[in-house]
Amino acid sequence: MNSKINIGGMLANRAYLSPELECFVGEGVRYTFKQANQRVNQLTHYLKGKAIYPGDRVAILGKNRHQYVTSIFAIAKADAVTVPLNWRLHPAEMEYILNNSGTACIIYDEEFAPVIDQLRSQTGVREFIRIGGRGGDTGFEEALAGSPDGEPLFVSGDQDTAIIMYTSGTTGKPKGAMLTHSNLFFVTAGHCHTINWKYKDRFLSIAPLFHIGGLAPMITNIHCGTTTVFLADFDPFKVWELVEKERITHMMTVPLMTAAMLKVPGLGQKNLSSLEHIVCGGSMVPEGIFTEYRKLGIEVENVLGTTEYAGAVTFWTHDMGWDKHTSVGKPVFHGDVKIVDPETRIELPNGQIGEICIMGPQLFKGYWNNSEATDAVLAGGCYYSGDLGLKDEQGFIYVVDRLKDMIISGGENIYPAELEAVIAGHPGVAEVAVVGKKDQKWGEIPVAFVVKSAGSELTENDVMGICLDRLARFKSVKEVVFLDSLPRNGVGKLMKHMLRDRLN
Repeated sequence: MNSKINIGGMLANRAYLSPELECFVGEGVRYTFKQANQRVNQLTHYLKGKAIYPGDRVAILGKNRHQYVTSIFAIAKADAVTVPLNWRLHPAEMEYILNNSGTACIIYDEEFAPVIDQLRSQTGVREFIRIGGRGGDTGFEEALAGSPDGEPLFVSGDQDTAIIMYTSGTTGKPKGAMLTHSNLFFVTAGHCHTINWKYKDRFLSIAPLFHIGGLAPMITNIHCGTTTVFLADFDPFKVWELVEKERITHMMTVPLMTAAMLKVPGLGQKNLSSLEHIVCGGSMVPEGIFTEYRKLGIEVENVLGTTEYAGAVTFWTHDMGWDKHTSVGKPVFHGDVKIVDPETRIELPNGQIGEICIMGPQLFKGYWNNSEATDAVLAGGCYYSGDLGLKDEQGFIYVVDRLKDMIISGGENIYPAELEAVIAGHPGVAEVAVVGKKDQKWGEIPVAFVVKSAGSELTENDVMGICLDRLARFKSVKEVVFLDSLPRNGVGKLMKHMLRDRLN
C-alpha cells in the first residue's frame, strides 16, 4: 500500500471506513462511497490503458457534476495531474492553458463539444472523453464500463503535484498554481478542524469546481465523510429546493449567490432547519448578507481563500463573536498569517496595515513553468499575497484592499475598498469600483465607476456627497463615471486595470 498522502487514496480510505454512506448525489443518481471509489478505479484503469503516464496533465471542462469529481480522484490514482478549465473562458484562453500545461487528455461535458472541436487542432491533446450526449469521442460511462474496478497501484503523493489551477489572469496571462497532494490534505484538514464540517453532513456543491473555493470542499468531504449533492447550474430556486429535499447542512458560496438566494419569495415558509451555515467569500461580503440570513436562523461565515493556499486561509464564525464579523476571522488549523511591510517584508505590529503574508503546509509548490512569478511571491516559506490587511490584538485578520489598488493622494494612502463599501451602501448603486487617476497636483485622485440600480436617478454629486458624509475629504471620490456594467474576467473578478487604463 502507498504510504504517501494521495487524494485518490483518501477516497479509497473513506470507502473502506464508510462503504454504505452516501457519497455523491446528482441528476438522478446516488452513489455510496464504495460505489464512487469503484467508479474512480474504473476510470483510473481506463486512463492508464490510454497511456496516461505519471505526471501527465489531464484537463476537465465541465460543470458541477459527480463525473467531474470522479475524474479528479481517478487522475490522482493514475499518478497524473488535474487541470481544471474555466468554462466561462474564451476558447483562445483555454487554448493557452492547454498548451502551457501540455495537457494530454481532456474530459468534457457534452455541452462544451463545440468548444472542444475548436481546440482539437490547436493543442497537443491526444485523448478526449465526453460526459453525456453522443459523438465520436469515448463516452464517460463507456470508459468505465469496460474497465475493472479493483484498486489500482499508484505511487504519487505528498509533494507531487495533484492539481494545476490557473489563476484568473486579471493582468497578463494566467499562471498555473501547482497544488500538491499534501497541500490538499492539510487545507481540507484545516477546513474541518476550524469550522463545523463533519461526518454525515450534507454539502451542496454550487461554487464552480474550476475555482478553488468549489474544488477544495470536494476533498474535504472525502476527508470528513460528508455527502456531496451537486447542482450543475446555479439557480437560487433550485438551491432552496435541494436544501429542503436533501437536508443540506452547509454550502460554499460567493456574495452574488447568497444575495440572489435571498430574493426567492417565501423563504420563511420553507423548512430550512437542516441548513446550519453558509460559507461565503471570494469578495467583500455585504453587511446585509450576514444580517438577513441571521433572521432566517442561518449563520453566514466569512472566508478568506486563495488558489495559492489550496483553499481557505481564514474563517470567521459566529462563535468568534458578532463584533468581529467584519473581519475574515482567524487563520485555519495548521495555518498562520502575519502582516508585513510591503517594501521590507518585516513583520508589523498589530493594528498596522501591511501586506498579508500566509504560511503553512497548505502553501502551493509554485507556478507551473514560471520561476520568475514564483520567486516574486514565495520566499522563506511565506506567500506574499498582494492583499493589504491588518491583524488586531486578538489575532483577527481584516482585509483592507489589494496592494496594487491602493491610491496615494497627496502623500495619504487611500484604500478603494473603504470607499466602495460606503458607496455600495446606497440603494441607488448596483455596483461600484474605485481606482486611482493620475493627477498633476495630488499624484493620484480617487475616481468611482458606478453602475446604477434599476430606476435609479443617482448623480455624480450624489455619489460625492455619500463619501463626504462618511469619509475624510481627502479620501472622497473626486470624479464619478457611470457605466452599464463593470468589466470582469471569466471567474467574475473585477478587471480594475481596464478602468485605470480608461482614465490614464
